[in-house]
Amino acid sequence: MLRLKKSSSESLSAGASAGAANQLAAPHLGAASAAHNSRNQLWRQVRRKWSRLLMAVPGIVWLLIFSYIPMFGVIIAFKDFRFDKGILGSDWVGFDNFRFLFGTRDALRITFNTLFLNAVFIVTDTVAAIAVAILLYQVQRHFLSRFYQATLFFPYFISWVIVGIFVFALLSQGGVVNNLLVGVGLPKVQWYSSPQYWPGILTLAHLWKSVGFWSLVYFAGILAINPELYEAAAVDGANAWRRVLHITLPLLVPLMIINVLLSIGRIFYADFGLFFFVTRGEGLLLPTTDVIDTYVYRALTKSANIGMASAAGFYQAIVGFTLVLVTNWVVRRINPERSLF
Repeated sequence: MLRLKKSSSESLSAGASAGAANQLAAPHLGAASAAHNSRNQLWRQVRRKWSRLLMAVPGIVWLLIFSYIPMFGVIIAFKDFRFDKGILGSDWVGFDNFRFLFGTRDALRITFNTLFLNAVFIVTDTVAAIAVAILLYQVQRHFLSRFYQATLFFPYFISWVIVGIFVFALLSQGGVVNNLLVGVGLPKVQWYSSPQYWPGILTLAHLWKSVGFWSLVYFAGILAINPELYEAAAVDGANAWRRVLHITLPLLVPLMIINVLLSIGRIFYADFGLFFFVTRGEGLLLPTTDVIDTYVYRALTKSANIGMASAAGFYQAIVGFTLVLVTNWVVRRINPERSLF
């Protein structure tokens, strides 16, 4: 009798331990099963959409080669880079390159010029592009609309070198603008020795070159709006201005926010061609036209300090990334549906 009780108790304890072991193993088995199902589903999606993935391969390869693999070179910003030693063999210098970059009296000037001018470019490009896109949408004739789009988009393909030549022809001592000033009885202006005029000149040049591209982006956004909204508004008596104010602009806000957020991410990256070729590298214009990129270029051509140039690029990337996060956080706090992420 005692032997039967002992055996039954042993069997009960063994069953309880097995049950406990099964309970402990159940989550792991469930996780493994879920992972297996997820892999199968992913593989089915790949087989179903292999042609689209194949089309994306060149873009992915380009992104890896030119965006992700070069990230390894960020360590140059913390080294005294020498060609004979290579990237890994060069001596570590810590933050000395950053001290060299921002320890001069020019650091505040180039930082302010970069931020201020790029902020002006973002605002003027957005306002002008939306205005041009709305005007293009009002053009009734298809041929004229296509002609205007091509005409506005053409400057986007012109090199800043060519633009610099045109600007010099307009603003040189015997240029078109000075001849017009003399014709109306005003004195000539020494444009290339007067830095106070160049924020406006650079803004106009940048606007002329980029407004066509951005206007087509917003024009495509307007075409995506349901035409029935405009028809219903017209039936209710809304004129063209009210339709733009209450339908077009509110529905373009998400696209505007995305473009502005992406532009803010590169606000510390100045357009080198604009600031170097259009100004012709004139030293007298540096107080208002010198930006981080042109400053680094001059430092490289004079001292070949690659570590300092890498430090500037690293600084630009970190600040741009931080600005995107902060701006997106502000947008998400105001309206979560319109944030980028």
